[in-house]
Amino acid sequence: MNAFHLHLVSDATGETINSVARACLVQFEGVEAVEHSWTLVRTPAQMEKALRGIESTPGVVLFTLVNEGLRATLQDGCRRLQVPCIAVLDPVISALGSYLGMKSQGQPGRQHEMDAEYFARIDAMSFALAHDDGQSSRDYDQADVILVGVSRTSKTPTCIYLANRGIKAANVPVVPGCPLPPELDTVKRPLVVGLTKDPTQLIHIRRSRLRLLAQDERTEYVDPETVRQEVAAARRLCGERGWPMIDVSRRSIEETAAAIIQLFNKHRAGEPAAAEHD
Repeated sequence: MNAFHLHLVSDATGETINSVARACLVQFEGVEAVEHSWTLVRTPAQMEKALRGIESTPGVVLFTLVNEGLRATLQDGCRRLQVPCIAVLDPVISALGSYLGMKSQGQPGRQHEMDAEYFARIDAMSFALAHDDGQSSRDYDQADVILVGVSRTSKTPTCIYLANRGIKAANVPVVPGCPLPPELDTVKRPLVVGLTKDPTQLIHIRRSRLRLLAQDERTEYVDPETVRQEVAAARRLCGERGWPMIDVSRRSIEETAAAIIQLFNKHRAGEPAAAEHD
């Protein structure tokens, strides 16, 4: 494994620069980045501390700083240390400014301001937690999205991810022999989406879950024929109700959420959703 030091310098929480760094690093096989995060860097003293850290473990520097003085200090320091120093947002901000004919505000952390959008995300997160695993079915009509699926199809983490995008999401498990909440057949506002997964992969995940909980694996929960029937029954259930389905077998949580958001946007626009979503 080829390891190198990667310094991430930000005047805010560092969320953006971390996401950019990870998106880029996955494109390089056999490379391991030893990450050093320097967040909330907003004073000359904080910048000097970051530069001392960079000097002690030289490597690539990525930064998101809007203060011109701090930017100059970091760039001058990196030139002295002879390490690459990359402003990851500059090309995007420059292109947007040119297109819009405007100058950027240059205020750190604006995406984290406690505005209406922020509180909408908090509200959506509270909703997802209160409506996890079939809870609080009486107010399902307040949801934007309701996810339906058998156990271990990533319903809960997908709801949490959607909540972070401001989408109120509930989830309902499909359990053999247990009827779905009757409210699901009467809701008008939410988009109901079925999540399914390849039975073989589902069995593997469930067995890992049982081992983690130190539970007996000799159960119908992981019986191949039972699981196949369970998945088939869930597919029929969604098909009978006209709910679109997403196969999450080879999707990450982010990819599943992106597909749901596409369906949700169509739902809000009054467009029909496909029975199966690729």
